[in-house]
Parts: sequence; structure tokens; C-alpha cells
Amino acid sequence: MKEITVSGQKRTDLGKKASKALRKEGMVPCNLYGEAKDENGKPVALSFAAPMSELRKVVYTPHIYVINLTIDGENHTAILKELQFHPVTDALLHVDFLEVNDQKPITIGIPVKLVGLAQGVRDGGRMNLSIRKINVTAPYQQIPEHLDIDVTALKIGKSIRVGDLSFEGLEMATPKSVVVCSIKMTRNAAASSDDTAEAAEGDDAAAEAPAEEAK
Repeated sequence: MKEITVSGQKRTDLGKKASKALRKEGMVPCNLYGEAKDENGKPVALSFAAPMSELRKVVYTPHIYVINLTIDGENHTAILKELQFHPVTDALLHVDFLEVNDQKPITIGIPVKLVGLAQGVRDGGRMNLSIRKINVTAPYQQIPEHLDIDVTALKIGKSIRVGDLSFEGLEMATPKSVVVCSIKMTRNAAASSDDTAEAAEGDDAAAEAPAEEAK
């Protein structure tokens, strides 16, 4: 995965009023979740604020990143865990990060990239991409920027499911039955198929005609 650096500062005032004031200053309230747990076994969050100008590069992109967080001089390696947007304005309200390390695998959605021109598309069908990301589990260093899926041999009416795929070092976390992509029949493809069938029938009739006359 690509890497990017985001800086932040710890915050102690966690109320709604304080969060609103931060947003007015161009900052976004954030939490970082790691290995730390409280006495009830629930994750303990490190609360901080980060500039919207830096978060924009991480949030509004199709890419996935390993994020080097620097919070008051302390370095943390993390990935995005959850985003919260305003229901009306779509403004970014809050970000949760998940701290990662070399030993513990993580589960994350990886963008799908279709490779090749499918046979079904060459025959006039339409490619339908059902999901844009597939969840995989692996140590973060082994996770690629995208998953390349070869669709060259895919024909009209056929599909590729998660269970048909395998990538070295990655465990698929999305259910095997989920359809990744498929080739749909189009009117042009159907018409072309009908024309081919009619032409074949005409050739058969022409081949039988001399035999009829010979009788």
C-alpha cells in the first residue's frame, strides 16, 4: 500500500461544543484505536485532532493508504477504520483510525481492477462490476494497492465470484458467493446472435437444396 503522513494533536475536551469549535478551525476530531483495552476489555481510544487539509488526501481518494500518524511527536502506523459525514452537507465530522503492526493481520477492503478485454465484451456484451472492493486479511505490509482480476476469458452470461479468486498471501474475507463482475447480454449482442443463427439456417437450407433437386 501507499504511505502518507498525517499530523495531529491530542485533545482532552471531548464534548460536542469543543468538537464544533475544532471544525470551525479547519480541524477534524479523530480517534486512534490500538491494542490498549480498559478493565472491561473494550478498546481505549487516543483522541486527537488533525487538519482537514491533510485528511482530505486520505479520505477523498480511491486509493488505500498506510498512514504514518504523528501525534504530538509520537509516531503511530494506522489505517482508516471509520468515517463519519454530516447527513446533509457531507462534511467530514469524525475519523477513526486503527493502529497496525508487523505481527497482527488486518482486514481491509482492496479496490478491484479488471484486467484485459473480456470475450463477452468483444461479442457485444456489457461488463457489469458488482463490487468495487474485496475485503482481505493479511499483515498490512503484504496488502497491495489493488487486486488485478483477469477477465479476458469471461463470456456473455458468465460471472466471476470471490470464491473463484486467489491471491498469494491474502485471505479473502468477503463471502465466496459474492459476484465481483459479470457480462450481461445487450440488444446488439442478442441481434448479432439472431443474425448468426439465421445465417447458419440459410447455409443449411442451401446445402440441402441440391439434394432435393437430385431426387
